[in-house]
Order: sequence, then C-alpha cells, then structure tokens
Amino acid sequence: MAIVILSRGRCGLSRCITRYLVATAVADFLAIIIGCILNRISGNYIRYSVLSTTPLCSLSLVLIRCTRDVSVWLTAAFTFDRFVAICCQSRKTRYCTEKTASLVTGIVYTLSCVKNVPFYFIFEPLYILDGMSWFCDIKITFYTWLVWQVYHWLDRILTPFLPFLLILLLNVLTIRYILVASKVRQRLRGANNRGDLEMENRKRSIVLLFAISLSFLLLWITYVGHFLYLQVTGQGYYSGLDFNDSRFILQESANMFQLLNSCNNVFIYVISQNKFRQELKKLLLSPFIFSYSCFKQ
Repeated sequence: MAIVILSRGRCGLSRCITRYLVATAVADFLAIIIGCILNRISGNYIRYSVLSTTPLCSLSLVLIRCTRDVSVWLTAAFTFDRFVAICCQSRKTRYCTEKTASLVTGIVYTLSCVKNVPFYFIFEPLYILDGMSWFCDIKITFYTWLVWQVYHWLDRILTPFLPFLLILLLNVLTIRYILVASKVRQRLRGANNRGDLEMENRKRSIVLLFAISLSFLLLWITYVGHFLYLQVTGQGYYSGLDFNDSRFILQESANMFQLLNSCNNVFIYVISQNKFRQELKKLLLSPFIFSYSCFKQ
C-alpha cells in the first residue's frame, strides 16, 4: 500500500523525497517477501521444497543481504538528502532533485547486489540425500581463510556500522542546526511565539530524526552484539537444529530484529504525514465505496 500511495504522488512530498521513499518501500517489500515468507515461513513449514535445495537456499540468503543493505543505505542516503535540504540551502537546488535521487537509488541497488555476490560461495550442503543437496551450511574455509575474514569484517563495517555512524552524525548536525535556527527565530519574533507553524514543523522534524536513529540503533544492536560475540569467543555461526540452544536463540533474534528494521522504515518516514494517512484511508475504503456504488446502481 505504501508503494502504491507514494507512487501516486498525492502526499504533498517533493519528487525527490518520494523517489527515496518509494525505493525504500520496494526494498522493504522485497525483504518481507524473500527474508520472511520464502526463507523463514517456507523453510519452517515446507521443509523439503525446491527452495530448500542448496543452490536456491544460498541464493535466497544472498538476496536477503542485498535487500537488507539497500534498505539500510537508502535510509542513510535519505538522511543525507534531508541534511543538505535543511542545513545546506545553497546546495539544495543542485543535490535535492529527482534526478539525483534516482541516480543515488540506482547506485545503492547495484552496489548492494555486487557486494553480496561472494556470499553465495561460502555455503555447502548441510547433507546430501539421494544425490540432492539440501539446506545451507557455512564452509570451514570461511573461518580459516584470511580473505574471507577480511571480507566478513568489511561487510559488517559497511552494514551496519558505517551507515549508523553516518545517520547519527547527520541527525546530530541537523538537530543542532534546527535548534540554533529556532533560537534565532524566537529572538526575532520576541514574545509573540503563539501559532508559529515553522517552530512546530521543526519540532516534528527533531522527533522524526530521533525516531530514525533510535529505531535503527535498537533493531541493529542485537545483530552487532552477536557479531562481536562471535569474534571475541572465536565461535562460528550456529547451523544446528536444536531450537532451544542459546546460540540459536541469540542468532535468530538478531536476524529477526534486523528484518524488522526493514519493515518499519516506511512507517517512520510517512505514517506521520497527514496527507499520507488520508490517502491510506482512501485506499482502504475504496473497495467498499466501489461495492456500495455498484449496489446502489
């Protein structure tokens, strides 16, 4: 619904913002389809489908990483776009355009896919039955070869360490700029600050920016903590079938929270918009309105 509503361009947002939000919504939708439905639900309830074979299992895990990286880096790109729009007015007309947003979106999608292609080759069959390889297990060489360890650390630095630092830094700078500008505006207006719509908009901007940073931190902290735990203890990723094992619970909780991060970006950005809520209400009521009009005729 978010993709449909945003694509219609009736939410009062600029084309630049709309482009980022639609791209983020598409990435989040793909994360839900691939990461949740095809990988998790299908893997639990349809154990021996074609999706459980090693080649497709490896491909789905790579696609999950691609959609995750796209969602995270589009969040960082949109945050930078808003930073330029608010704090760098002289460069707003050159950077904050639909053309730039389309270019950045294309680069993010392309680089995210290219970056995760090597992960396809780290898996081997968990077991082979009647000549058919089933499920995915991480190869021992992934933990012993230096090139894989370097790649693994680089992957974690690019997602989520670097995007989080960028988002946090840009939000701090943006909030600082808004607070300074608000104080100047209050001094210029004097005691008559009632009904200042500009001040109210800036307050909402601060709340929105804090929500973005806090949500990203809370939903990725378990994933980062699990990665650091493995590096300190020297253990590998758990691939057993004991669902009560504490390592399995920690690993799957981390995966669940980072998937949730891909699901809530659209809500953080657009649910707070009045026009988006109005368009959402129209979309939800449209089937009933259409049915009523047909019945009335």
